[in-house]
Amino acid sequence: MRSAVTGESLDSLDSYLADSRSELKWPSVFVLPAWLRVWWQVFGKGSEMFLRTVRQGDRVIGIAPLRVTDGTALFIGDTDVCDYSDFVVVPGREVDFFGALLDDLKENGIGKLDLEYVRPEAAVLTHLVPLAESRGGEVVRTQEDITVEMDLPPDFDAYLATLSAKQRHEVRRKMRRLAESGEIRYRFVEDNSAVPETLDGFFRMFTESREDKSAFLTERMESFFRRLAAAMAETGRLRLGLLELDTRPVAEVMCFDYGDRTYLYNSGYDPQYNFLSVGLLSKVYAIRDSIDRGKKRFDFLKGAETYKYHLGGREVPLYRCQITFK
Repeated sequence: MRSAVTGESLDSLDSYLADSRSELKWPSVFVLPAWLRVWWQVFGKGSEMFLRTVRQGDRVIGIAPLRVTDGTALFIGDTDVCDYSDFVVVPGREVDFFGALLDDLKENGIGKLDLEYVRPEAAVLTHLVPLAESRGGEVVRTQEDITVEMDLPPDFDAYLATLSAKQRHEVRRKMRRLAESGEIRYRFVEDNSAVPETLDGFFRMFTESREDKSAFLTERMESFFRRLAAAMAETGRLRLGLLELDTRPVAEVMCFDYGDRTYLYNSGYDPQYNFLSVGLLSKVYAIRDSIDRGKKRFDFLKGAETYKYHLGGREVPLYRCQITFK
């Protein structure tokens, strides 16, 4: 059956995600409509949207969340705030989807794709690259970064058992020391109306905990985080966690839920309580919460911070894929 390619608006993607009959695979939180929409609102200036759907009859077989800058197609998003990306495709229809998309790019005079970052199992690498090469495209694939993740066992004790003896001892010792320091409470913000106020404390701790985070949090970036938190809270995917000692917030984490995975997106802690390892323990409690809720994977996301490995994470390479047609 012949494929048809049409332009889309970001708002129209919501109906595809909500359609229970759809077989589209949305591979990560970073390609969900709410995420793409917020990124475009804050950072989209300077790019032309090139959001495409590929249909066969009445069936949407894939979505290309692209933008175009200086004749090059890129993912909607950027590596500062979107850890990895991919296309949204019905499993088994990748060849039809990418064939139609490459034809459409050519018809629109777009001869280069610069796609970053993608995971090893991304449709970009498993299907788009072989097809592009078969059509004479020049492909350059380079590893640019890593993400760190781990599979979650059925209970917290089983998780601790996966750690090395040294790290298991350290986690238990730190949890015990914190518990002996006062009344401990770890909770998630359930009331969406409380999110803006909670974020005030989050940003304070975010900037105080590390100098590089303070430099990163520009006005524009804070606007993105606030809009993103509000949008994801509205869809029920925000997990804004607070670690409190004697009712005082001492660490916060911003996580997102999608499918069977928890994404640890960002965090901060009060440096005054660093001696109690509150930053690390806020992640331990987030892991325990994910296990309790039946999640299967915990994604620490991009970056090789030492604590991720101490808590059981394993590296997954992230690639930049550049495809050029002459």
